[in-house]
Amino acid sequence: MDRLVELIARRVEGALAGSAATSQTKAPCGSCGVRGGCDKKVVESALQLTGSRVSANIGLEAAPCSHVAPLIDHTLLKPEATREEVKQLCEEARRFGFATVCLNSENIRLAAALLEGSSVKPIAVVGFPLGAGTSSAKAFETREAIRNGAQEIDMVINIGAIKSKDYLFALEDIRSVVGAAGRTPVKVILETSKLTRDEKVIACALSKAAGAAFVKTSTGFGGGGATAEDIQLMREVVGDDMGVKASGGVRTIDDVEAMVKAGANRIGASSSVAIVQCERGETGKSKGY
Repeated sequence: MDRLVELIARRVEGALAGSAATSQTKAPCGSCGVRGGCDKKVVESALQLTGSRVSANIGLEAAPCSHVAPLIDHTLLKPEATREEVKQLCEEARRFGFATVCLNSENIRLAAALLEGSSVKPIAVVGFPLGAGTSSAKAFETREAIRNGAQEIDMVINIGAIKSKDYLFALEDIRSVVGAAGRTPVKVILETSKLTRDEKVIACALSKAAGAAFVKTSTGFGGGGATAEDIQLMREVVGDDMGVKASGGVRTIDDVEAMVKAGANRIGASSSVAIVQCERGETGKSKGY
C-alpha cells in the first residue's frame, strides 16, 4: 500500500508539472462585476460534469450573478440553527435556484417537505464535522438521512486513518457510506487544511476507488477552507468522472469563479444569496457567513 501511495503521488506531481497552466484574462459576461472578467463558458463546463445546464435551475428571482446558482449547495450547518432558519434557507434556495440545501441530518425531514415539488435537493452531512465516528454509525446515519429525504450525502473522511496511513480502514469507511447510500451520490469531505499534499492525493484516490461521486475540500469547522490550489490538485487526481466541491470560506462571486476555473463543479456556501447578488462588504467580501 505504501508503494501504491508513492506511485500515485509521483504520477500526480508529474501531471501537474507537465500541465502548468497559463493564466488568461477572460472577457466579462456582462452580468456581474467579477475582477478580471467572469467566463460563463467555464460555468457551463462545470455544470456539464453534473449533467446540468446553466438555465436548468434558475429560480423565480433574477440576480446579477444568477448564472452560478445551479452550482451552489446553499448551506446551514451551525449547531444552533433554528427551524425558522431552515425554512428561510429552503425558501432562498427555491427563490434563487440553488442546486441543493446542505443541512445536518436532523433538519432533513423538514427541508424535504419544504422543497417538495422543486428541483432543489436536500443534502445531509454524515460523520460531521470530525469524521471520527465508527463506520457503522456513519452507515446508519446515511440510511436514516435518505429515509428522511436526503438526495445527496456529504460524509467526512476518517482523517486520523489517513494521517496514520491506515488506508485500508479509510477506504472501507468510505465504502460503508457509499454502500449504505445505494444510488444516492456521496461526497467525501477531506478537510484539506489538516492534510499534507500527499495525503490529499491519497484521500482523493481512495474516495474514487470506494465509488464516491465527489470529493470536497472542507467542513468549514476545521480551520482553513477551499483554495484554488487544492481544487486543481483534487481535479488532477480524480479526473473528469468525479465531481469536486469547493467548500469553506467561499463568500464572493470572485471566490466562486476562482474555484470553478480551478476545476470545481460544485460550491458549498452559506453566503449564497450574497454571491448571486454580487454583494461585497467593505473589504470586497460578500455579506453573510
